[in-house]
Amino acid sequence: MPYPAITPEPDFARLDTVLRGGVPDRVPLFEWYVEHPILLAVREAPFAEGLGARWRELAEVWRGLGYDYLPASVDIPLPADTVSAGTAREWVPSAHGVIETWEDFDRYPWPTAEQVGYYAIEHAAAALPEGMKVLGKVGGAVFGNALRIMGFAPLCYAVADDPDLFAAVCTRIGEVQVAVVQALASHEAVGAVAVGGDMGYKSQTIIAPGVLRAQVLPWLQRFAEAAHARGKPLALHSCGNLTAIMDDLVTWVGIDGKHSFEDAITPVTEAKRRWGDRVALLGGIDTDLLARGSPEQVRARTREVLEGCMPGGGFALGSGCSITDYIPLPNYLAMIEEGRRAGSYA
Repeated sequence: MPYPAITPEPDFARLDTVLRGGVPDRVPLFEWYVEHPILLAVREAPFAEGLGARWRELAEVWRGLGYDYLPASVDIPLPADTVSAGTAREWVPSAHGVIETWEDFDRYPWPTAEQVGYYAIEHAAAALPEGMKVLGKVGGAVFGNALRIMGFAPLCYAVADDPDLFAAVCTRIGEVQVAVVQALASHEAVGAVAVGGDMGYKSQTIIAPGVLRAQVLPWLQRFAEAAHARGKPLALHSCGNLTAIMDDLVTWVGIDGKHSFEDAITPVTEAKRRWGDRVALLGGIDTDLLARGSPEQVRARTREVLEGCMPGGGFALGSGCSITDYIPLPNYLAMIEEGRRAGSYA
């Protein structure tokens, strides 16, 4: 079976130590997600149909890959118009959204905290191998879901022409997500909470930093406070150039870990020099290299990243964004194997 050539020794304390800025026994692994075709390729067999058995098999794959956690996402019903063009991927049209006016806002089926589904968390908790914890995930955070619901162009028009509408959408999303983070952080099997929501592209944030500070970051701060009040760290996955708000995320919002780095924006080794004494840095092996490089190139870059990011702790190894289905499996396994070989603090 094409598992990495490592001996799994799961211990969530490694990732917990990293997220709290410490030095573990070795560098742990971290991914926002690993796409299903990759997990199937590793397992070389379909997953079981029954949910209980399926989650046990998923847990064994994540364990076999060398992770100290099993990710599980919360289902928050926030419907949006999406298109897929007949592919497995879907996206939100940029020109329109389901909320463009106050009338749309009033008609929207806003979910309550009681309508949130935690079934994945419960199945993951029941399937945990010894030493592992659940990474409780909240997708979209505030801005990502506002973008899904409003569409890119209408959101930008609202920010300029009707900022109260954008603020109201953020508030309705944020209120539910605060309750979700509270519930996740209160769960005994959840070792850490991770929220995701892209806020940038290659050159800058998607909308003005001042608008993010006014309408989005206060909710992220409340997420961090909710997790910390229950003794759990909070990690943020957000793609794009967030240089303009990075200090806010670290010192004001209070995130414990930042995930998603791209060499063309800020290589993770540079991020380590700039922010690594104040926040854990997660991942950083550029996804383009993982997709188009050779296993030897991936191993070499993994060693470079470890050399630059290991000193002082507060670092977990992984891709710059996620393990997509177009990343060759040998490249993914090469990163893991080199991380195990060169990532020990002993």
